[in-house]
Amino acid sequence: MRVVVNAAMSADGKLSTREREQVDISGPADFDRVDRLRADSDAVMVGVGTVLADDPSLTVKSGTLQERRTERGEPANPARVVADSRIRTPPGAAVLDDAAASYLLVSEAAPTDFVAQMENAGATVVVAGEDRVDLPAAFAQLESEGVERLMVEGGGELIFSLFEAGLVDRLSVYVGPVVIGGREAPTLADGDGFTERFPELDLASVDRLDEGVVLTYDVSVSGR
Repeated sequence: MRVVVNAAMSADGKLSTREREQVDISGPADFDRVDRLRADSDAVMVGVGTVLADDPSLTVKSGTLQERRTERGEPANPARVVADSRIRTPPGAAVLDDAAASYLLVSEAAPTDFVAQMENAGATVVVAGEDRVDLPAAFAQLESEGVERLMVEGGGELIFSLFEAGLVDRLSVYVGPVVIGGREAPTLADGDGFTERFPELDLASVDRLDEGVVLTYDVSVSGR
């Protein structure tokens, strides 16, 4: 599986405010870029924190891009994937609607009634790991479902966990012309942080877009 992490952050590396409220960091041109990335993916993934904060649908917005997908024999929208170690996904979340297939990644600690509730809401529940989601094992199950191109849109805890597990192939970041600040504001990669053996990135491209810049990196094999 090829995993591409995409995010928009402020010039000081924040994904949103300390209240975890959504901030318009990028503009129309970057929205189109993200839509194309989604359209080229088999599935789009977020952590449960992003679901609770933004309630995203994770669907392709452009009708033209949806048509191109169907012409290729694919669903109009990629599947949606939520990593939910803490068992917090609401049954009415937008990612569980009928616009596309939905997968919920949980651990063995997930209560059976929660699993049943999510399945009743339309999700395919993938169980991997004892107390937290075992991401490599869960990804192996997603691959068996035909997911070969996975786009990850956040948040910072999930992104860190993916880098920690050596699962990221490419990182694409829009850096917007704004400073958010706040020691408790989420960053691109939160979690425990690395103290050694930092993931190494190879700069693939730099593109000015809107009033910001898109930095695209390939994760070096030695850095995984």
